[in-house]
Amino acid sequence: MIANRLRGLVSLHVGVTTGAALLLVGVYQNVVNEVLPPGRHHVAVNLTPYLFCIGFGMILSARYIEPLATRLHQLTWADAARLASQQVTVLALLLFAFMFAFKDRGMSRLFLGSYLCLCWVMLLFMNHSLPRFLAQIFFGRARKVPTLFIGSVKNLARLQNWIASKRALGVQPVGFLTEDGRAPGASTPPFLGTLADLSRMIEQKGVTQVIALEMPRGEEAGRSIVETCQAQGCRLLIYCDLSDTLNHPVVAVNEEGHQFFSLQGEPLEDPLNRILKRCLDIAIALPVVLFVLPLLTLWVAVMQRLQAPGPVFFSQKRTGHSQQPFRLLKFRSMYAAGRDAPAEARQAQRGDSRIYPFGQFLRRTSLDEFPQFINVLRGEMSIVGPRPHMVEHDEQFNQSMVGYRTRFYVKPGITGLAQSRGFRGEITEPGLLEKRIELDVFYVAEWSIFLDLEIIARTARQVIFPPKAAY
Repeated sequence: MIANRLRGLVSLHVGVTTGAALLLVGVYQNVVNEVLPPGRHHVAVNLTPYLFCIGFGMILSARYIEPLATRLHQLTWADAARLASQQVTVLALLLFAFMFAFKDRGMSRLFLGSYLCLCWVMLLFMNHSLPRFLAQIFFGRARKVPTLFIGSVKNLARLQNWIASKRALGVQPVGFLTEDGRAPGASTPPFLGTLADLSRMIEQKGVTQVIALEMPRGEEAGRSIVETCQAQGCRLLIYCDLSDTLNHPVVAVNEEGHQFFSLQGEPLEDPLNRILKRCLDIAIALPVVLFVLPLLTLWVAVMQRLQAPGPVFFSQKRTGHSQQPFRLLKFRSMYAAGRDAPAEARQAQRGDSRIYPFGQFLRRTSLDEFPQFINVLRGEMSIVGPRPHMVEHDEQFNQSMVGYRTRFYVKPGITGLAQSRGFRGEITEPGLLEKRIELDVFYVAEWSIFLDLEIIARTARQVIFPPKAAY
């Protein structure tokens, strides 16, 4: 019941916001043509293809609502602003791509730009308030669902915020049954007895939904709960406490009617997401390799010849996607020396004597990483992803950090979430490594194209204003 109501709320929200975005075009066109004097700012072109782009863009951007679906009726202004920005970005890409692809000189860029600004403001208010309004209309008093909770006191306390958040969807808590042998003081919902009272309480309280706060303890207990609910015509929802048992978050996966649980989500297993990420990689890496890297290489080569003669580039074996090895490219920032595996495995330290003066500048500004744009074009790396460590460090970190190899589910990156948050350079204590891996795992599970853009923007700022950890 709850899942279907949430799904319906999302569909209604998408439908209404799409209609509003389409209506805004026509209204704004009339306002512009009425208010402004005749001239090039008038919009007299056929808006049909642009309306199609807007409609398609709003439907396409619904994928950014899915992660917010469970709390769509509770979005903060910050959530609403972020979602509006994502929706308008999709619209802008489609609208301007169509205009430039078909060389439509009749459409005013000023009109489209100002429309997108107005659309963002409209979507900001709609994302924040519309789901609440729709929930009141469709899940109000006539659609309330009296709900009885059964299970442990511990799980009731753990799910209090969840219970409160679902009141807007019509979930009306009427009581709580537990076998803990004691009544929790002033619990919400109120304590009504034990599981033996289930059938009587369903009748007495007019319950139409029972929520079990844990998996039934034993086959007989489970069968009794199911049969009682079926006999009374009650919905039954069972909370899976597997994440508590495993002490690790789990993600439910439905495969052809079979229920599975995974330890994390993997958005980049979606082919469309991989295509979007690859397009972003090429859009950034190709201009860098063609126009920036040649001049930068010449500058580095001249400075190396003056300060530390030797090869311009330095390549080293690293572990990539699916733990496949590849050769990572960098500008050489240390004095040339014979291949010494133990020495190469040693992390660079502040004031490291192996680094020549211009090499310090390259490392501090991250310019030594620019040859990795070639790795990106080869498909071995991405612009954004977990930073690849040396093979020796992979083995060492894997032994000290549970879940370390989760980072290999995606391509390594020139920059990453951890680096953009200031966790870069030498790992001087276990806590720094733990935080890096935590952010890497978060990136794997929560990837979005907008998260990549945020990381790229943060990294660009660090190139101009290097953090203290850069050396």
